[in-house]
Amino acid sequence: MLVDFLRSADRDRYAAALFAPVDRREALMALYAFNAELSRIRDHLREPMAAEIRLQWWAEAISGEGDTETAGHPVADRLKQVIAEHRLPRAALLGMIEARRFDLYNDPMPDQTHLEGYCGETAGALIQLASLVLDPEAAIDHGSTAGHGGCAQGIAGLLSLLPRHRARRQCYVPGDILAATGASVEDLMEPQPGTAALAAIEAMIAVGRQHLGIFADAARALPASLRPAYLPLSYCGQWLDALERAGAELFQHSVEVGPLRRRFALLHRALRGWR
Repeated sequence: MLVDFLRSADRDRYAAALFAPVDRREALMALYAFNAELSRIRDHLREPMAAEIRLQWWAEAISGEGDTETAGHPVADRLKQVIAEHRLPRAALLGMIEARRFDLYNDPMPDQTHLEGYCGETAGALIQLASLVLDPEAAIDHGSTAGHGGCAQGIAGLLSLLPRHRARRQCYVPGDILAATGASVEDLMEPQPGTAALAAIEAMIAVGRQHLGIFADAARALPASLRPAYLPLSYCGQWLDALERAGAELFQHSVEVGPLRRRFALLHRALRGWR
């Protein structure tokens, strides 16, 4: 059931997990399924209080508090086993949950530091946790690599969801980027956003590219043992390119890289890495 859920909810990370050693695949899938569960809470529970309760349930399940041992939730039960088997830091998982509280409300992203923190505690932490499952000793030396990769991936993902966020009047574009480009949150919400709003999006793409560049330089030193944890980043550069090409269309339509191109990029990185 866990595998079926992940295949449906996050096909890219499911495909990436298949390149891990057989005895590590299910553990990676449990982590990725946990991430998928968190990322869809706002869509499934639109009332903030209900969503807060769900996040708290996950926090208690991971920390061992509350009556969650017999809940029978396949992802939570398997994740707890993975935490014990691989000695994963609960603090990182709890940090992922806490970061997701931002998703539940329409408070604007304060600044770039907060944006990078959000991406680091979600996408970046997921890469690092997957690395700890694959090769805990090597993972310790590449925490910064995971952080920068997570920021690039997180920013691309947020920008691809811009139409959905606009419909909710939710803003992930940092306040300092808006100010620097002469834009405002209200500008982003206009039916036809103007040049200032587009400049803010272009600046956010530039931040994503900066993190991707740092990641790519560091990724040349990644050992093969950690490579499966980073495979979801395989097409991040193409994703940022597509977002930039979309221009003003980005405000109206979600922008993704086609599935065949994503699979080809993943296979290429799986075989050759980032050398």
